[in-house]
Amino acid sequence: MTSPVWHPYAHLKTQRQAPKVIGGEGPTFTLEGGETLLDATCSWWCMIHGYRHPRLVQAIQQQADELCHVMLGGLTHEPADRLARALVRVTPEGLNHVFYSDSGSVGMEVAMKMAVQFHQLRGKPGKHRLLSLMKAYHGDTAGCMAVCDPEEGMHSLFAGYLPRHHFAPAPTAPFDATPAEVAHDLAALREVLEAHHQEIAALLMEPLLQAAGGLNMTSPHYLEGARKLCDEFDVLLVFDEVATGFGRTGRMFAADHADVTPDIMVLSKGLTGGYLGHAATLATDRVHDAFIGDSEMHAFMHGPTFMGNPLACRVALESLAIFEEEDYLGKIAGLSRVLREELVDDEALAAHPEVVDVRDLGATAVIESHDATSLKGVADWARDQGVWLRPIGRWLYTMPAYITSHDDMRRITDVMKGWFLAR
Repeated sequence: MTSPVWHPYAHLKTQRQAPKVIGGEGPTFTLEGGETLLDATCSWWCMIHGYRHPRLVQAIQQQADELCHVMLGGLTHEPADRLARALVRVTPEGLNHVFYSDSGSVGMEVAMKMAVQFHQLRGKPGKHRLLSLMKAYHGDTAGCMAVCDPEEGMHSLFAGYLPRHHFAPAPTAPFDATPAEVAHDLAALREVLEAHHQEIAALLMEPLLQAAGGLNMTSPHYLEGARKLCDEFDVLLVFDEVATGFGRTGRMFAADHADVTPDIMVLSKGLTGGYLGHAATLATDRVHDAFIGDSEMHAFMHGPTFMGNPLACRVALESLAIFEEEDYLGKIAGLSRVLREELVDDEALAAHPEVVDVRDLGATAVIESHDATSLKGVADWARDQGVWLRPIGRWLYTMPAYITSHDDMRRITDVMKGWFLAR
């Protein structure tokens, strides 16, 4: 019997029946029938502790026995308060205020509304548009679609429906670029700000790693320069750390590589270790305090039903405790070394005619091919080798769980380069 589940990003006429997952353990999940697959993507980059982690399971069970949910409108509870304090502690200094929501996309919607209302409250209602980067992906809700790459992104079908915002060229200088090599990228950003800053409320960016838009990896110097430009042109700086937060780039947050504090930061995915949907939008005192006033306009008019859900807050607290107590940044550094040795330093892979580039950053690596047709069939082929891979367009990538062993990491990299070299 055909399942009534409507799957994401699926062509309904040609899609095959999705394999049914019945369980998971560590970095692997098990399918109906007993097949076990090593997950190279940790379920869209969120299951950073792997599946069925005993401490996370126990945290949810204990919290369920105390309080599963209560509205955060006019009420509060201990897990929400504790998590907010923990996030203020671990994020860049100055992000002192936490607004909860239930997904990364909604967290970005919160950030965008917050930025526009901030300028309204300061008497600058003309600053109501946003500036994003080409190659950006910020989510699938309407506001987020409008700030995703309008050319290569997946939302061109909705162009007539979406509000129009501004875009700057995607930075081209790599992670290890010098300030001089980043100057061209910053000059392009300055040009857009000079022309349109009177109507730009905020610059949105995925710092260092533009994930779903092609895994573009950029320089910390770009973040430093963007911070200065935003200050110069009275534009808020918003970091979308939904994918990059909680260690993915090798530091706790991508912002830490540049020692930059954005005005607003959005977290999700790894926030709960993937065990429940949750997001947090953090803001500085400057942003928060603009909302202190006497008029009706000073209330921030946003309130997701499940914001601050106690179950999600409790598991997020346990996830952060595991991350810190078990030296996850050390684990990530080890995975990063394997990715560089096995993929980036492989001369035969780099020289393959179908390969454009091989790059890595923290616990992320990607093989960029010339065309998506080069990767047709790779998911089935990888499954035959016991690995779950799901490419994005012409990019074959891995973002593994941080508890993945080095041997399992090499299994993943062997499959990735084997698609090009060993078939």
